[in-house]
Amino acid sequence: MLTFCPCCANVLIVEEGPKCYRFSCNTCPYIHNIQRKIANRKYPKLKEVDDVLGGAAAWENVDSTEETCPRCSHPRAFFMQIQTRSADEPMTTFYKCCSQSCGHRWRE
Repeated sequence: MLTFCPCCANVLIVEEGPKCYRFSCNTCPYIHNIQRKIANRKYPKLKEVDDVLGGAAAWENVDSTEETCPRCSHPRAFFMQIQTRSADEPMTTFYKCCSQSCGHRWRE
């Protein structure tokens, strides 16, 4: 936390005084003794993250293929291809296991 001098508006530094710590200014004679603990916390508001794949609705009308699930070894998986990088890079293939009990997602 930065504290500024009320006289010249420079940043105050913390130094050890004769009885306690104090704020002092390097450019003017301003001194302010610290009587109690000073704390100030501000937590930034986090951004809401959008699902880049379109959420649960994106998997409703996709095709399935013969791809083995790495988690449950189910022989089929739903897939969709999305361009996640620049146009000269190949498309990324996203898979979702067809097994209702598994539902594992992975990409290739």
